[in-house]
Amino acid sequence: MGPTGSGKTLLLESLAGLVRPDSGTVVVDGRSITALPPEKRSMGLVYQDHALFPNLSVFDNIVYGQRYHGIDRHEGKRYAVELMDMLDISALADRYPENLSGGEKQRTALARALACKPAIVLLDEPLSSLDPQFREGLRRNLKRLHEATEAIFFMVTHDFVDALSLADRAAVIREGKIEQIGDTADIFHRPVTTFIADFVGMKNIFPATPDNGLRELTHAAVRHRGVPFDGSGHIALRPEDISLAPDNTHPHTMAGLPGTVRTIVREGFTWLAVVACSGVEIVARIDQRSLLNGVIQEGRTVYVGLDPENMHYIPKLPG
Repeated sequence: MGPTGSGKTLLLESLAGLVRPDSGTVVVDGRSITALPPEKRSMGLVYQDHALFPNLSVFDNIVYGQRYHGIDRHEGKRYAVELMDMLDISALADRYPENLSGGEKQRTALARALACKPAIVLLDEPLSSLDPQFREGLRRNLKRLHEATEAIFFMVTHDFVDALSLADRAAVIREGKIEQIGDTADIFHRPVTTFIADFVGMKNIFPATPDNGLRELTHAAVRHRGVPFDGSGHIALRPEDISLAPDNTHPHTMAGLPGTVRTIVREGFTWLAVVACSGVEIVARIDQRSLLNGVIQEGRTVYVGLDPENMHYIPKLPG
């Protein structure tokens, strides 16, 4: 994951052998493949724009690359049919790309990449061009394909739902450098920099200094993590980890701090409330019931429920 222009697609093309790196090596299973041509790397690349051959049918697109990988013709066709069944495109075998929808093209491109039985499948934002109602279906297809093959799936995405529902491990790239890599849950809940915290949707990031009204909570959060604290760094919270109430009825494990609702902004099927509280602005996610019942309104005083266990401390980086 990473913002536009951070180098995600370039990284995929370097792995695939389409771009030769100026320095460093590409290593798979302990073996350098840096000097190998693309066809010798056992990798399949699925571009965002599909890149199907317009003059070939769906079936011919899928089996096209098998001849370059020494796959037996009859075995290759059998596997192609199996892939089409798994991706629910068997009825499209004789169609040409110009007569396919975006989702059908994407599934065809996936089948083509897998038909050569690569060790690694490189996916460049495979779901970004699809309508929301089709994304979930293709996510399930990807999950099923990953379980049915021995291939590693290496995917670039902007969609956090893709990362959370599909990935075991994740990385964030910034200006051509990997800023954090690890378990997907760690990336989203324990970012190591404020940039990553902001990128993954931690909308509450404020200095962990003693000059704001959250000093005691900040210290409690740091103590809970058992890390050294010198008064610097930042505290970050996800909006869904904050609760709002018209009075101080939060559980005893949470601190209830009074604040004033500045604005309420719709975000998809939920809303974000910006609350001025203890010298900082805190963003909390609220549900439709709270909004329609008038519990949370702009200009109203509310109590912000904060749990130190949900407050992530980001130490100041050396230098």
